[in-house]
Amino acid sequence: MPYAALQELLRLVALPEAAAEAVRFEGRDPVLATRFRIGIAGAAAIAAAALAAAEIFALRSGGRRQRVAVDLRHAVAALRSSRLLRIDGAPPQDIFDPVSGFHPTRDGRSVMLHCNFPNHRAAALGVLGLSAGAPREAVAAVVSRWEGLALEDAIHAAAGVAALARSHEEWLRHPQAAAVGGLPLIEIERIGDAPAEALPAGARPLSGIRVLDLTRVLAGPTGARALAEHGAEVLKISAPHLPFSRDMDIDTGLGKRSAFLDLREAKDRARLAALVRDGRADIFVQGYRPGSLARRGFGAEELAALRPGIVLVELSAWGRAGPWAARRGFDTLVQTASGMAMIEGAGKPRLMPVSAIDYVSGYLMALGGMAALLRRAREGGSWRVRVSLARTGQWIVECGLLDETAITGLPRDLPEAEIARLSQETPSPFGLIRHLVPAARMSETPAGWERPPVPLGHDPAEWAEGPLDVR
Repeated sequence: MPYAALQELLRLVALPEAAAEAVRFEGRDPVLATRFRIGIAGAAAIAAAALAAAEIFALRSGGRRQRVAVDLRHAVAALRSSRLLRIDGAPPQDIFDPVSGFHPTRDGRSVMLHCNFPNHRAAALGVLGLSAGAPREAVAAVVSRWEGLALEDAIHAAAGVAALARSHEEWLRHPQAAAVGGLPLIEIERIGDAPAEALPAGARPLSGIRVLDLTRVLAGPTGARALAEHGAEVLKISAPHLPFSRDMDIDTGLGKRSAFLDLREAKDRARLAALVRDGRADIFVQGYRPGSLARRGFGAEELAALRPGIVLVELSAWGRAGPWAARRGFDTLVQTASGMAMIEGAGKPRLMPVSAIDYVSGYLMALGGMAALLRRAREGGSWRVRVSLARTGQWIVECGLLDETAITGLPRDLPEAEIARLSQETPSPFGLIRHLVPAARMSETPAGWERPPVPLGHDPAEWAEGPLDVR
């Protein structure tokens, strides 16, 4: 099963399916107590990204090939790596706001409220007519007087985020499901002309490749981190006024530098443009709501004009088509709206024990970005890669469901001793952090991060001196 999923991913990005012969999968599903084949989905996405890195290395090294190994248990751990982080021995803070989660509605349904960012919490409470400090009990009482669909729509109209818990069959009848189903899992399209561009000198697959990471929360930052683990120089761009994800940013910040730019300000927009144009950025990763960066002058056409040969990697929640194309969304909301949560809870909404949609989407973003780099090196051009959480969720469902009897008695997390074996300790400005090592084991260019995570805004908005070229 992992090989079939892997070959499907390789076909999508036009990498040779025969490359799968270089991969060894270890272990099997199920790993944790979920009917979704998260081991297969996670391991296949991780292996595909590693094979793309191996293909780039072969191109830059005159044909040196290497083998890749992925253990399914390690892959499953990677799908919740931020929760496995330890800072001076302490676990991460809970990222869920007290009022986030499932709430019953008047019509016997449930709505997932996502209030982990202050602006989203304020939007939901405003719709409910509650004050900023309203406790969960007060929220539940008001939600219970709403019809589920009406509340979902009202919160989104107020720039918040929520999802009605649907069955999978109900989701398949929804216009957005039809739109998502008509999209490829990974889209790669040429968006401009540029000459073929040789890879810069270096010993690792992505040595000398410069990546701008304009993403937040989990999927996008994971994709940029996956590029860093193969040697790319990654500069994360955030801003002081934007809400952040606390300890999650530490885990996804491995291998990255971090700078603040406020794109509401002309001087900071000019600085970002200079990083793209004069700094010759290779990959621009963004996960803002569709159209947000285009309104600041950083849409696909503008980026391709600024830096011919750029690879733009875009993440959306619901895909580029359909009535929800512009809606905000997160992994938990996609699980809820698409029926995955109802499958997980056997008819009562429950989230998976891992953030499979987010993490798998991140590895697919890295896969698509590297596949586009290969095309740039061989045929030239500027490229856009598109991935959406909703389409990734559909693919995870398509990987198949396990029978209930197959997961009876399984835990919801790996044993602590096993997690420790899959982790390493790294000194950082936050203290001594324990984090997972990369799940893909590569025979010639071992994956790993050369920089510890740093606080947001820690660095100037400029590229480091020279390309990263450290084994």
